[in-house]
Amino acid sequence: MSSTLVTSRVVEQPGLHLTLDSVETDECDNAYANIPGNFKVHKAVFSVLPPGIEVQEAMRSGVSAWAKTARLSTILKDGSERQYFLKCITGQGARALVEGAYHSAVTINQACPGLVPEPSGWGQYSIGPGEICYFYVCAFHDMRFNEAPDRRAFADTIAAMHKNGKSPTGMFGYPVKTVIGKMERTVTWEDSWAACFTNLLRDVIDYDNDTNGVWPELEAACNQLIDVVIPRLLGALQSDGRNITPALVHGDLWENNVGCDTSTGKIVVFDPGCTYAHNEMEFGTWRCRWTTYFRNSKFMLYYKRAYTASDPKEEWDDRNRLYSIHPYLTDSAGHRGSISRETAYNDMLFLCEKYGPLDSLEKYDPILYIYLVDGIRLPSSPNVSGAVLPVS
Repeated sequence: MSSTLVTSRVVEQPGLHLTLDSVETDECDNAYANIPGNFKVHKAVFSVLPPGIEVQEAMRSGVSAWAKTARLSTILKDGSERQYFLKCITGQGARALVEGAYHSAVTINQACPGLVPEPSGWGQYSIGPGEICYFYVCAFHDMRFNEAPDRRAFADTIAAMHKNGKSPTGMFGYPVKTVIGKMERTVTWEDSWAACFTNLLRDVIDYDNDTNGVWPELEAACNQLIDVVIPRLLGALQSDGRNITPALVHGDLWENNVGCDTSTGKIVVFDPGCTYAHNEMEFGTWRCRWTTYFRNSKFMLYYKRAYTASDPKEEWDDRNRLYSIHPYLTDSAGHRGSISRETAYNDMLFLCEKYGPLDSLEKYDPILYIYLVDGIRLPSSPNVSGAVLPVS
């Protein structure tokens, strides 16, 4: 009978130093623990759980576009009960997703204890020839998602995370790969925030092109945005005596990644893919059409009281528009034919007109912007090849 090497990574306290453990298991049903419930748990998962733990039940829990997820009901060695959340994923970006989520959760937990489910560990095991399953384990929270958090308290908490999360190098970037959706981010360290954001934007431009093909007009706008607008708009943050400090950002902070613990009433955020970035980048997603209560200006009003807007303050909205292009293109990359691509393109035209006019580009359409934000595609809206798409 063949066997497979199973590896797990667990955190060593204090700090983020990782240790590597190995166990041998049979590549068959013997590799899975005999646990009641409707979710099969590989024995490798036990290597990131407390010693002496007894898993009483494993049940499917939650909905994920990329992963299989479960709730583990356990009894610890001291007799106390505890629940864990298990995420298993295969395929493109799987390792970066679980390692990045684990590293991000540890980092956020150090900056703002209790804000994210406490991470337990991550690892991998073989599920067939050349096929690896990666898993991540953290504390389980029973959450409700149908209500907005207290605006002031939430804003203060996010501001604390941004302030307390210090870049280990003093630079922009992140030490391990993280993902948004299933798309890996570039993780090089940069002194320049403009350079770091350019790396992040190039990633999603490439992913979007992979999904939707090259749209020449969009490509021209992207080039102008990268060559002229970003150096001017983001370069201003670190010029003429101005400077910004890299802040720990969640990376995908919107309503679907925020919940309220039903037992404690405390806010919990999850599915982080962190970066040390300009703190304002966190809120690009809040401008996007899929957000709900975060569109309420009171959230940002309270946040700016806790974390003052960067200078030049009068360019805050333009920076927010620029930062929203990243999640719009990410959404487009994950959903072929999405209206998000046209929204990103129109926003690029606005910024190019204001900060780097180029006669060969089309003009920003403020009327189209209103429709796109509401998720309405006009009959004349072009797709990636310039053909006319049907009205939504």
